Order: sequence, then structure tokens, then C-alpha cells
Amino acid sequence: MMKIKNYFFSLTPMDSLVLVFASFLSVMNIIFHDRVDGWYLFVILNIVVILFVITIANLDRYKSNIFWNQLHYWYVVPLIFFSFKELYFMIKPIRGVDYDQVLINIDRFLFGGDPTVFLYQISHPILTELLQIVYGTFFFLPIILGVDLILNNRYKEFQFEAFSVIFGFFLSYIGYFLVPAIGPRFTLHDFSATNTELPGLFLTNYLRDIVNLGESITASTPNPADVVQRDVFPSGHTQMTLIVMYLSYRFKSNSRYFLIPNGALLIFSTVYLRYHYVIDLIGGALFMAVTMWSGYYIFNWLQKIRGEEKFNYP
Repeated sequence: MMKIKNYFFSLTPMDSLVLVFASFLSVMNIIFHDRVDGWYLFVILNIVVILFVITIANLDRYKSNIFWNQLHYWYVVPLIFFSFKELYFMIKPIRGVDYDQVLINIDRFLFGGDPTVFLYQISHPILTELLQIVYGTFFFLPIILGVDLILNNRYKEFQFEAFSVIFGFFLSYIGYFLVPAIGPRFTLHDFSATNTELPGLFLTNYLRDIVNLGESITASTPNPADVVQRDVFPSGHTQMTLIVMYLSYRFKSNSRYFLIPNGALLIFSTVYLRYHYVIDLIGGALFMAVTMWSGYYIFNWLQKIRGEEKFNYP
């Protein structure tokens, strides 16, 4: 019994989050097994993830070499995308409804019209190119901050950053369950005309294709609005970017001089490029506040269970 207990004490707060969310996804698949095709495969995959995380955590603790250590740090990067794609097969069949019209009505109430339509009036290929490139940096921002912290031997801050980012992602995924939506590029604009209406210079179309592929859309998809991922509210790009900006500032990281201005442009780009309604950004900011407030206490609670030192901002 003590040996089993020690196995679980090897888990970091980030590992514990992954186990909880993988279990949550498995339970959802089991409850809604009559709606989710291949639900049992996802349950099996989530069990494999749980076993993998426990194994890696213990190998890092007891083998203590750089390979297991770095794998333990970074395994979560592809896992975030894996969980995101699992949601693709779950949200639409489980919920069966989109809330775009509600989000559109809120934006119109707040701004007297559609912000993506307003921003179209200032569109320019140079601006579009810049913002599409900035939008593409999203997944690299937490990695940049994490590498900066590790290179400066700030491992406690790195662990808290990793926990906060993963916690934020998982909370946003729950938000997608609660408020499924596809975004203004499908509802307020002609998706097929995006490249014509918002042209860039050199990389824009290529980068758009990568984003579309990540959301299960290819150039030959006949009905993209039906098959695209429901991942609009809250804006995960806003939520996670604000988390990284905030932590880079609180940690006085050298990378903040890039992360903060790049992050501000990235958040603006989500509306300019028609991926989000403004209410999604407001939701993302609120989710960020909840993440950072509750995450601090949850992280330290898990640290206490493990007998580790409490985290405090420097």
C-alpha cells in the first residue's frame, strides 16, 4: 500500500490535473456512449494516458536523468492537442446545438453591430499578414516562457506556469462543452471567401490552412461549418495568452518584452481574423481570472499533499 501511495506522490500538480481531466473525459464518454462514436476507444486512450503519466512521473523521480526529466516537463504539449481533438468527437454529438446567435446578439448589444464587420473596414494585406503570423505563435508562447524559466533555473515558477496553462486549457475545454459555437468566419461572413476578402502577402493563406487543418477542415471539405471544431467560447487564445502575459510580468521574465506586445496583438487578431466574437474575448478574460485565482490555491493544496514547499509569487 505504501508503495502505491509513493507512486502517486511522484505526481506533480500538473500530472494530477492531467489525470483528473482524462478521467473526466472517460466518464463523459461512458455516460454519453450512445452518442459518441468509438467512445470505448477514447476511454482506452485516456486510461493509457493516465498510466503513461504515472509511469513518467515515477521514472523522473526514481531514475533521475535528463531524458525522463525533460519528458516529464514537456509531455503535456502534444497531450493538450490530443485532448482538444478528443473533444471534436464529443461536443457536437453530445450537445447537438450551437450558440452563435446568442454570442452575436451579445456583441450587437454591446457594440451596436458586428465587430468583425467594423474591423473589415481597416483591413490591409500587411496588417492581415502580421496578425496571421502573430496568431500562429499562440502555442509557442507558454513554451517560450517555460524555456526562459528553466534556463534561469526557476523551476518552481516553471511548475506553476505549466500547471496554470494546463488548468486554463482544461477549463476552456469545459467552456466549449457549455457554449458550443463555430465563430463569425462561418456565421457572419462567407468562409469560402476569407482569402479573397482578407488577403495577406506571403504566408497568410498557408497559415490559415494550418489553423483550418487543426480544426478538421481541409480545402476539399464541402461543409466546413458542419464539421469544424466547436471551440469559440471562451476564447482559449485570449485566456491562455493573458495567463502567459500575466505570469511573464509577475515573474519579471526577460521574455515578457516579447510576450506582452505579441500577446496584445494576438488577442486583437482573434477578432480581426474572424475567429472570435468579442464576447468570446471577454469570456476568455474571465476564465483567465478564474484560472489564476483558483489555480493558485489548488496548486498549493496539491503541493501540501506532496509535502512540497508552498508557491509564492516572487
